[in-house]
Amino acid sequence: MTAAPAVQPIGRIVLDHPPLNILTRGGLHELRVELARLAEERGLRVLVLTAAGKHFCAGADVAEHLPPHHAALIPEFLETVAALAEFPVPVVVGVQGRCLGGGFELVQAADLIVAGESAVFGQPEIALGVVPPAACVLLPEWLPRGLAARLIYSGAPISAREAERAGLVAQVVPDAAVEAATLELAATIARHSAAALRIAKQTLSEERAWARRAALQRAGRIYLTDVMATADALEGLRAFVDKRPAVWSDA
Repeated sequence: MTAAPAVQPIGRIVLDHPPLNILTRGGLHELRVELARLAEERGLRVLVLTAAGKHFCAGADVAEHLPPHHAALIPEFLETVAALAEFPVPVVVGVQGRCLGGGFELVQAADLIVAGESAVFGQPEIALGVVPPAACVLLPEWLPRGLAARLIYSGAPISAREAERAGLVAQVVPDAAVEAATLELAATIARHSAAALRIAKQTLSEERAWARRAALQRAGRIYLTDVMATADALEGLRAFVDKRPAVWSDA
């Protein structure tokens, strides 16, 4: 991840581990530190989150989902999602290419999404015998229940255009224009009063904020105590790391 000092009134964070910008515990820590720093910039009016390379993010490091690393990864990941969701000013995300797994869950914590025409959004965790804890909480805030369920149960992604029709994506642009369009939207927002924007963000989010954080924490506990107690979770994750088909149990 790279970050630039907040050039008032727009702050920027860039996921910078191409080609897939995989989220590791170290990268998540850097992201939380930068979010905390930028949150203290009183003149900040909008935060822009983008990614280097062809793809926004293909998800979290699967190897870190395996024991014993998962016991730290899941709470740290959910804390990062909560920090982004609770950021005090609007968050605009520019998405290109694949936006999957933990990367998609990060995006769900933002306020506005600009996507390239070839972008795809998906939660493939079910194919590994696990579930996306943050998406189980956040996706129903964005999407009709049926579409949220389809994404989580099937693991199949949706296109940028389908995401736009569903209200998830604010704007679809040519792939080469994602960064420019994201910054243009941020600049439009940044013309307004910093105080008014902070109050608007608080008012839009406050009613759900406590319930969302509690739900994220509960989802994390379920993942650690229930999901990771199944044989299929360990089999699916190990099969992915070993590059072989998973063999599921009958339970």
